[in-house]
Amino acid sequence: MILHTLTLTFDRSRPIHGPAPELRTFFVTKFAEYAELHRQDADTFIHRYPVVQCKMIRDVPTVIGINEGAVFLKQLADESREIQLGPGTYRIAEHDISMREEEFGLSDTIHSYEFATPWVAFTQENYKRFYLLTGKPARDEFVQKILVDTILSLSKSLGYDVPVPVSCDTNLHFQKDRLKGVSVMTFTGKFQVNFQIPDYLGIGKSVSQGFGAVRRIFREIRKG
Repeated sequence: MILHTLTLTFDRSRPIHGPAPELRTFFVTKFAEYAELHRQDADTFIHRYPVVQCKMIRDVPTVIGINEGAVFLKQLADESREIQLGPGTYRIAEHDISMREEEFGLSDTIHSYEFATPWVAFTQENYKRFYLLTGKPARDEFVQKILVDTILSLSKSLGYDVPVPVSCDTNLHFQKDRLKGVSVMTFTGKFQVNFQIPDYLGIGKSVSQGFGAVRRIFREIRKG
């Protein structure tokens, strides 16, 4: 399936101070207004998967729009190339906007990815199950299953039926992080999967908070 994406980045030469909450609030508020004007789309995935995601990629504030979210970001940029965050005004230049049509779904090629932002993988129940496992092989197998389940859940939210099994291998490391003031376990590192995921798409939990952004690092050989 093809996903239409639009990526907005902001010039490093004028840093946005404390961007995460303010940037997120700005775009979430604007998108809510946009969605209200397009309520005929209410039963699409627009309300099930965050189609506008704000995140920090290598210390650069970045906003990703997927399908309806891409249309919204393009309209916003066309109407005004400036955004107001607190007392500051920040300009969106033409070179800050990247529009693409990208493949999403199963592939006969194994693709390698890394997490550009930490992945929030577990529910509280799975967090406890992970800690009860002993030995790296058992934990790796458990995390791989969760990653496959996460990709299947994302596919369902985007209206994509996965025709054959997803297989993956991981080289991930867990760490403690904080989400809304609460300590959580997150993962960083690399994984390989027979699945195409556009760069910086968020997977897992709290993607609207900037977690779980993936980035392809190179293409692997064809399966078989």
